[in-house]
Amino acid sequence: MPLVAIPFPFADPSAPFVFPPFEIGPLTIAIRWYALAYIAGLLIGWRYCLLLADRPPRRVERSDIDDFLVWATLGVVLGGRIGYVLFYKPGYYIDHPLEALYLWHGGMSFHGGALGVTTAILCFTRARAIPVFAFSDIICAAIPIGLFFGRIANFINGELFGRATDVPWAMVFPGGGPLPRHPSQLYEASCEGLLLFLVLLTAERAGARRHPGILPPSAVGRGAIRGSSPASFSPATPWRGCRASCSASPMCSSAS
Repeated sequence: MPLVAIPFPFADPSAPFVFPPFEIGPLTIAIRWYALAYIAGLLIGWRYCLLLADRPPRRVERSDIDDFLVWATLGVVLGGRIGYVLFYKPGYYIDHPLEALYLWHGGMSFHGGALGVTTAILCFTRARAIPVFAFSDIICAAIPIGLFFGRIANFINGELFGRATDVPWAMVFPGGGPLPRHPSQLYEASCEGLLLFLVLLTAERAGARRHPGILPPSAVGRGAIRGSSPASFSPATPWRGCRASCSASPMCSSAS
């Protein structure tokens, strides 16, 4: 193991929050890093989709991209929450059904969010009579933006770290014991965020959208990139289970 590990820069009990929660009357305001990750991913992704809509072959109107932002937000939030309830803690929520609505307690599923956005795309394109593959090509090209910000939020929260290592850039995470570990969140932000974005950007610049339906399967390359990256160094411990069921509340405030 290295004699000196890189200090984890967010070793603070309030790390999930941008600043410590505060009260305004009966409300407790708590702005989470996850909330900022969701907002940044959606807004930057929206602007990028507008740029793509202006490029040939121009099968989708800018107004459609604008209107879909609300649908995408609902798909991510509702799909992510429903997926978490059904996939990871169904027994608990059968006994406590009202707590499924407590988004501020955290608990979101990536797979549920993906299904939610897919459902939103299908419903939106059907309602607007838009070619579904031409539209999904644009939306899928922006997916790595959200993945990037999500992994950065994972890093700030000190979760989903990798297994113990002696590499010079290893970090001692607050919840990872005394040993330095791979900052696998940064590996994933680089691979399934930046690298996948560049792959899809290259495909788009090469004219992939002239053949609708090519980019969505390419976005599935996230799994291949992730599996072949150093992020696969995650430990076979309880931390690994946290990878899928991490707390990822998009809510910015809650009633106390």
